[in-house]
Amino acid sequence: MVSAASNDETPKGNMWDLEQKLDQPMDEEAGRLRSVCREKKSSSLAILQLAFQSLGVVFGDLGTSPLYVFYNTFPHGLKHEDDDIVGALSLIIYSLTLIALLKYVLVVLRANDNGQGGTFALYSLLCRHANIKTIANQHRTDEELTTYSRWSFEEQSLAGKVKRWLESHAINKNAILILVLIGTCMMIGDGILTPAISVLSAAGGIKEDHPKMSTDVVIIVAVVILVGLFSLQHYGTDRVSWLFAPVVFLWFIVIGSIGALNIWKYDSSVLKAFSPVCIYRYLRRGDRAWASLGGIMLSITGTEALFADLCHFPVLAVQLAFILLVFPCLLLAYSGQAAYITRNPGHVVDAFYRSIPGNVYWPVFIVATAAAIVASQATISATFSIIKQALALGCFPRVKVVHTSKKFFGQIYIPAINWVLMVLCIAVTAGFKNKTQIGLAYGTAVVIDMMVTTLLMILIMLMVWRSHWILVFAFASLSLTVELTYFSSVILKIDQGGWVPLGVAATILIIMYVWHYGTMKRYEFEMHSRVSMVWILGLGPSLGLVRVPGVGFVYTELASGVPHIFSHLITNLPAIHSVVVLVCVKFLPVYTVPIEERVLVRRIGPKSFHMFRCVARYGYKDLHKRDDDFEKMLFDSISAFVGLESMMEYSDSDNFSFDMRDQNTSKSITLDTSDNGDSLTVGSIVELTDSSLIGSIEYNKNNVKGMTSHNGEEDELDFLCRCRDAGVVHILGNTITRARRDSGPLKRVAIDYIYTFLRKICTENSVMLHVPHESMLNVGQIFYV
Repeated sequence: MVSAASNDETPKGNMWDLEQKLDQPMDEEAGRLRSVCREKKSSSLAILQLAFQSLGVVFGDLGTSPLYVFYNTFPHGLKHEDDDIVGALSLIIYSLTLIALLKYVLVVLRANDNGQGGTFALYSLLCRHANIKTIANQHRTDEELTTYSRWSFEEQSLAGKVKRWLESHAINKNAILILVLIGTCMMIGDGILTPAISVLSAAGGIKEDHPKMSTDVVIIVAVVILVGLFSLQHYGTDRVSWLFAPVVFLWFIVIGSIGALNIWKYDSSVLKAFSPVCIYRYLRRGDRAWASLGGIMLSITGTEALFADLCHFPVLAVQLAFILLVFPCLLLAYSGQAAYITRNPGHVVDAFYRSIPGNVYWPVFIVATAAAIVASQATISATFSIIKQALALGCFPRVKVVHTSKKFFGQIYIPAINWVLMVLCIAVTAGFKNKTQIGLAYGTAVVIDMMVTTLLMILIMLMVWRSHWILVFAFASLSLTVELTYFSSVILKIDQGGWVPLGVAATILIIMYVWHYGTMKRYEFEMHSRVSMVWILGLGPSLGLVRVPGVGFVYTELASGVPHIFSHLITNLPAIHSVVVLVCVKFLPVYTVPIEERVLVRRIGPKSFHMFRCVARYGYKDLHKRDDDFEKMLFDSISAFVGLESMMEYSDSDNFSFDMRDQNTSKSITLDTSDNGDSLTVGSIVELTDSSLIGSIEYNKNNVKGMTSHNGEEDELDFLCRCRDAGVVHILGNTITRARRDSGPLKRVAIDYIYTFLRKICTENSVMLHVPHESMLNVGQIFYV
């Protein structure tokens, strides 16, 4: 869509609001998949099929927890054998029920942002319902997007009071942002620790069949698997993803069947663990029971990844998969291991592999290793997705994002992050060498992430869902009681491994916050140093220079006003292009911006200046396409704007309408306008193809009925085409950011050292914008913020 927003920069008083839908080809298979996922009345068969497919993407991490839970719960063996194991099993059962089932599957999954999950999806929902957004270049017109989806509420309601409280002070907005960044950092830590503990636990099965084998051999096998896993990431999961769901489905059937067999074979009395009284009796044991909570908590690791991995699957499909298969199989698996341990208390350290019947040991080992790899892949993919969301919202340094599949848009690969994850993952595996310390680190990251989600969900329930305060209190008290209990256990073991995720998270948090802070300060400097329109108009149509044939795309972060880079450019060069387009590429707190609403076009100055502004808007899920597609989109948008502007100027009536039809394309063009004082608004949507607009303007006598031509408009469209054929130059600012002399020491360190270093090592802006180097011009500037 081309929207010509209010022209507050021209000397003329008119403001133009024009909209156009540009038809874009869409991959048919991906389109069908999205249609199936969003269909409200999907057939039962389709829902079941999607539920099966979701197993490989969503539940791998949660499903591999039985490999290491009891090992980390009792690393030093059992003291009160039967009572200990039953009490621990009872805690596992109710943790899965309260956190995995009630909190996440039944409540948190409903808080997705049109299928997108994770902490930034929750943050986007909050930003659309309260003015807490930290994206500086947003405009009120962005809130008119069809995907912005917000609801109004009474100011005196509880939601209104919460909204006013959040908006009242900057510290509240920063607190929400830091909370989201903490959750993101913990999710990245999860991407480091999940492959380490899952693959190491699966590889440990080799030693069970060969007891004399050295632990170093197991470590080497795990490292080799991890190197292979991360080395294959650049191929994407599209080619092998069809294997994920069958592998995870087989895994759940295997662990559920073995669990049921062990309950029947060893001790069915462990089923008394379904009584919550066992939890009370277990916790009465004091410090020993409290210390074991860190291991028990690992039974619910993967629930955060479950939410973050929510992508193409409808919530109902994920819920059915969990309730019908995942939940019962996990309960059987843990109960079966507990039954085995009651008869073999000395095998608690390696209960999973010891409890496997001997005649199926190696097939189960192969399935376990495959399931661990799938679980690791799902967590790595979730890490890529959440970093892309942070990148789009200006909270992460620029990194190259590669889309690995033409069919499934959500599958991405971030090379720099992939290799950093691999190095850290191998360091954790080889450094700790045992599952206990990795488990403590893993539990610390997950429980903090869970608490962040709970706090954000409280705001979601109050402001977005407008739930009754009693329901909000019940959700918060139930969730925080369980999570704070586990947190109190893992936080006491920081020196035993819990320092790893905290150290990693602290480093990433500093990087993300400093990058966001520096970006905001740069934007504020650009806003304050904008060029006066009086000065621009005083230069005249030639802008005081020689206007050479061609088009100059001047990239800026400003969505309004003329940036300082433009004045710096024309005061240092003797010539400027015949057509100048100020281009702003910005991301909004929405999952996607429909292609028909993507571009906003404004005219800067009189027509004779041939200056335009194009604001290209994207959601955090969208892909900024390469230069050829992007240039075409901008030219089509400007051409549409010029044509529609000329049509409306040509009419002499105050209220008029056009109804045209292109005979070649059979596309209708409908304009219904009304004059409202100083503004002219297009009330309906204009639908046409990329070429039919220009064709209907230039060749209206042959192609269009009910419309006459305007020579000035023909001339400008011809002029734009000639300039485009003469060549396009992309002009970018190569800025150096420095702290002002009166800045404090903390700000100097943040801007002059950390932010400057991050800008040097991050991906160049030209690469992120897909600007071709052969037609790029850098303009150097220094910003003192």
